[in-house]
Parts: sequence; structure tokens; C-alpha cells
Amino acid sequence: MSHTPRPRTVTKAVIPAAGLGTRFLPATKATPKEMLPVVDKPAIQYVVEEARAANLSDVLMITGRNKRALEDHFDRNYELEEALIRKGDDSRLARVRESSELATLHYVRQGDPKGLGHAVLCAEPHVGDQPFAVLLGDDLIDPRDPLLSRMIEVQERFGGSVVALMEVDPAQIHLYGCAAIQATADEDIVRVTDLVEKPDPGEAPSTYAIIGRYVLDPAIFDALRKTPPGRGGEIQLTDALREMTARVNDGGPVHGVVFDGRRYDTGDRGDYLRAIVRLACEREDLGPDFREWLRDFTATELTDTPAPEGD
Repeated sequence: MSHTPRPRTVTKAVIPAAGLGTRFLPATKATPKEMLPVVDKPAIQYVVEEARAANLSDVLMITGRNKRALEDHFDRNYELEEALIRKGDDSRLARVRESSELATLHYVRQGDPKGLGHAVLCAEPHVGDQPFAVLLGDDLIDPRDPLLSRMIEVQERFGGSVVALMEVDPAQIHLYGCAAIQATADEDIVRVTDLVEKPDPGEAPSTYAIIGRYVLDPAIFDALRKTPPGRGGEIQLTDALREMTARVNDGGPVHGVVFDGRRYDTGDRGDYLRAIVRLACEREDLGPDFREWLRDFTATELTDTPAPEGD
């Protein structure tokens, strides 16, 4: 008797976190960029919380040198906990313990910085032959916009791989991987027919950029092994996915979920500051006072500041 195979369920998340964070030097000389605070939590914790909210409790971080702080943050700190217990500070104690209870964390070092594709390839022994999610630490997705859960639904429906897409200004598309797309019957789902990593101005197939969320079929590992170094001399995940866009099976096809929600790019200094301001404004404990100060600051301090000479 033949049986129809059950869909393979996504249960694991991979978070590449081996980057050097050169755009934030000197702050990242000794501190991982993923540990820079966004209000009062490191950026990486928001990403792990997003994975957990999508029912992915098995998380693998791809790390590198000088990333020990990541492991320490998601581990227990008994001395600190005991000090808070003695003070009766239950609120802070709960926040300290929260990070160590979010998920089951695993770590592997990338070794050579050969690009995002190589970082994902490092996850193969842990992931095995199951589809898995990849979350880039520079992109924070607001928890009110469950993008990752939607992507998992699409992957389980169509198979293959799924990328998150966001429409951007044409002048900015050269900063992203870019997708050529075909519409489907679902407004927020498209079929990806081609991918280009950071296209030159005027050569982009669309204004739909890949943002840092993927749900990948395990066939991506074979594709990555066959992918030569691309832009920047690195193994690009976009290049491997491009090869899979033409497949009907064996790891294909590739679909995109078009996202128009709230995204915060903490990999850019300006966007990092804007993310802090936006999230602080929305906090119940900080927002009212901070918004009042911000209104006064923008109404007085900025308007009273003289323009630099020569402007």
C-alpha cells in the first residue's frame, strides 16, 4: 500500500551572526554588532524572539571570533540572578532569565568569512534534510507583523524555498538582492523567476528587494556547494537560490512573500537610530515621556540650531 508523504515541517531556525560589524566601528571592535542594544535589549534577542513566536524553538547561530558574548547572553547568569533575588527585584530577574528560556540555542563557528551562502552551508549538519528558516540579525521585523509565520505557511503549501520581498525605492535596489517575479492568485505571494545580487543601477529586474528572512529547502546545501564565489568574492545565497528558481521539484520552486509591514534595519547607523526612536516611542513604560521630550526637542532644539557655515 502506498502512502502520500506528509509535508516536512519547519522546526529549526538558523541565524548567521559571524559578521564583523565594520559599519559600527569602533563600537564593534570588542562587542559583537548583534549585541548592540535596541532600547534595552540586544538586537539579536529580537530575532530569537521572532523565531520563537513562529514556533521555531531550535535555533542555530553561525558565529565567528569575538562572538562569545552571544552565547553568554542566552545562557544563565547565576551570580546576577542571585543578586537580584537578594534585592527582591523580581521584574529585572524575569527579564534576565527571559533570554535563556526563549529557545534551545546551538552554536557553530563559520571560520572563514566566505559570505552568507557559506554561513548557511555551515548549518547543514544541524539542519539535515528538513526545510529550515534563516533570519538575518540586521533585519528586525515588528512582532505585530508575523512575516515568518506566513513564510512557513507558504513553504508548507508550495514546497521549495520562500524569500521575503519588500518594494524599495529604485535608487536603493542596488543595495539588495533583487527578484524578478510573477503574480499568483494570492495578493502577497509571488513566484520568483530570477534573482540578482545587488544589481547595477538600471539593470534591476524589479524594485522588489530580498530582506533578511528565508525559508529554505535542504536542497539549497547542494546548490551552495556548487555555487562559485560571486559579488565581493563571497558565496552568495542569492546566487544559489537563483539556480533553484527554474526547478519544479528537487528544491524548487522559489516563492516570495511580499511584506509591507514594519521592518527595522539595524545594520545601517541611521536606520539603527531610527529603530531605537520608533520602538522607544511605542513602549508603554518609556513612550509617553519620550514622545513628549522628542516633540519639544524637534520643535525647539533643531529649529534653533544654526546651519553650518557655507550652507
